[in-house]
Amino acid sequence: MAIQTNTEVAKLLIGGQWVESTEGKYLETYNPATGEVVGKVPEGTIEDIHKAVAAAKQGQPALAALSLFERSALLNKIANALELRKEEIARVCSLEEGKPLYGEAIFEVGAAVQGFRNAAEQVKYLEGTTIPVEGKTKKAFNFYQPKGIYAVITPFNFPVNIPVEYIGPNIAAGNAIVWVPAPTTALTGLKLAEVIQSAGIPDGVLNVVTGKGEVIGDELVGHPDINGIGFTGSTPTGNIISRRGAGKHQVMELGGNGPTIVLEDADVAKAAESIFYGCFVNAGQTCSSTERILIHESLQDEFVEKLLAKVQAEIKLGDPLLAETTMGPLHNEGIASKMDAHVQDAIAKGAELVYGGKRASGYSTNLYYEPTILKNCSQDSLVNLEETFGPIAPIVTFKTKEEAIEIARQGNFGLLASVFTESSKNAFFFIENLKHGIVNINEHSNYWELHIPFGGGAGTKSGQGRIGGKQLIEAMSNLKTVIWELS
Repeated sequence: MAIQTNTEVAKLLIGGQWVESTEGKYLETYNPATGEVVGKVPEGTIEDIHKAVAAAKQGQPALAALSLFERSALLNKIANALELRKEEIARVCSLEEGKPLYGEAIFEVGAAVQGFRNAAEQVKYLEGTTIPVEGKTKKAFNFYQPKGIYAVITPFNFPVNIPVEYIGPNIAAGNAIVWVPAPTTALTGLKLAEVIQSAGIPDGVLNVVTGKGEVIGDELVGHPDINGIGFTGSTPTGNIISRRGAGKHQVMELGGNGPTIVLEDADVAKAAESIFYGCFVNAGQTCSSTERILIHESLQDEFVEKLLAKVQAEIKLGDPLLAETTMGPLHNEGIASKMDAHVQDAIAKGAELVYGGKRASGYSTNLYYEPTILKNCSQDSLVNLEETFGPIAPIVTFKTKEEAIEIARQGNFGLLASVFTESSKNAFFFIENLKHGIVNINEHSNYWELHIPFGGGAGTKSGQGRIGGKQLIEAMSNLKTVIWELS
């Protein structure tokens, strides 16, 4: 691999201090567009995790002692500091993750700014209640207190905004944090941590340990002083973490494959326009991406024609740092290989390749992938049953609403689904019968706003709990109930 001459060497954040890892070893992060080294981050150890948890335990009382309005002011200071460094952090994000700088990375950092501002407002309304009781001389009421220390483990695909979805509400709730970012985008995470620390949070409130998740992440979630866990990532990893952290409060935002249902009465042009963004934002590397399109059999050809025209007109592969680029490379070889396998499996089972279907040539790395459209996909194909996590639009046809529901439930993911219909009766049929945590009507599956609760349906592969909104601050708090005899 080529090494840039300005490669940055980062440090861990523990107890308000920037330190090297205990063993002094480093991991390199790479630019998926060029193969060059972006930076070197410490390879944290189990001992580093213990130090970080101890620092969090020591620092948390200072945050808990702040009033809700003081925490709100602190969160707004963080938002202001992040706004000032938005372009700088977006550039590092683009270099490490591979997403277009101007079309996506800057927007992501802007969303993170808003995430801190949302938490700053929401915490002002963290209200308890008074409770009617039978006893005439008694009063009962409740209020919220911090849970303590949260372990936060985040993925590569949104290395700024997803961490903020956990860090902001935790600070609002009065919890300290030990954060393990994805190793391949860890420099971005450490840049974000610089901003948060610079805003004046008490030392030890945010601690960041970078390294291999199977080592430091595993130790962190099992640590006896950890009170809660926030994780976004794959279902298999989430299941391991859930078992390792049994007994702790958990918010697990896991995989999805975004079934998007286009009914016979849908506006096909509107559906194709919207679904385009659902399929190809961040090269499809989004847990809520439209990874399978279930369409009434009478509409498939018209829909494919319109979606293909949109893809050909608007997707431009290229250097993520160039303004004209609308789609960058996939993040790593594992995702690209999975795309290869899923496309080949679909074709072997009878699907017709309409567009793309292979790696794009002429680039510095082999991670660029052509936007891919497949029609007539079978229900037993991997693109229907699994999470592909790439730039793909696989189409499965159905005859009836009941069949569409049956197909949508295959694979047992339950994060987010979409339905396109002009009938409110049809819309409510799917709202009631889909097991997904969110159902969008006449909007693609990637559409979400930061204050809206987001998470999977119970009993599915998509996790438990909800990120987004005041509900997460409440979930990250202990509800203390008091019964008072006044006589």
